[in-house]
Amino acid sequence: MLRSDGRKVDQLRPIKFYRNYLKYPEGSVLVEMGQTRVICTASVVEEVPHFLKEKEQGWITAEYSLLPRSTDVRTGRDRVRSAGRTREIQRLIGRSLRSVVNLNALGPRTIYLDCDVIQADGGTRTASINGAFLALGDAFRWLREREEVNTLPFTNHVAAISAGIVEKRALLDLNFSEDFSASVDLNLVMTEKEELVEIQGTGEDNPFSLKQLEEMLYLSRKGIKEIINLQKEAMGLN
Repeated sequence: MLRSDGRKVDQLRPIKFYRNYLKYPEGSVLVEMGQTRVICTASVVEEVPHFLKEKEQGWITAEYSLLPRSTDVRTGRDRVRSAGRTREIQRLIGRSLRSVVNLNALGPRTIYLDCDVIQADGGTRTASINGAFLALGDAFRWLREREEVNTLPFTNHVAAISAGIVEKRALLDLNFSEDFSASVDLNLVMTEKEELVEIQGTGEDNPFSLKQLEEMLYLSRKGIKEIINLQKEAMGLN
């Protein structure tokens, strides 16, 4: 089965990472997954949330936004309160990155990950996680160069991808048109050790079977392995 953009069912969209994309942040990455583009920045702040004041450990948190014309119609800026979807994605990004970081080794500081979608064509939350991982790595290197940390606090690599059921077929890495018509939508976050961080799966119209879930998990596992290899390549590890 060939898809509308010519891909096979198990094929990722073209992925590119551009490190050091901005001048000022301690880490910054432009990530492209197909036509989806997200700018991810990592900012080091020498303070921690109140609940960590008495502990010698750091914190990683995230903010996410869609720029007004990142979609086919203008989306208003969220100036006062984050929408439910935005809060959900922010928490997902933060949880995903904290899952592969030794917060004690980070020391009593916070790294803010800002993920701003400048063009959306499906998979914005997964692209944000994939780019934020690299931005965070560059912030860690910035700290190490200044001897603020002894080693990179990563404990593992992590990546995220979407899958879904479209016209009764399991597909990997849905673009917007596929996501819009999908009867099942799934987002998966997984480490290089194949440990699951989070699974978000929803039957949009009808329940889905265990067999369909297994098909989507198989595709997602394959896709995440490929993304982690691309992350390593961008970091000069391959």
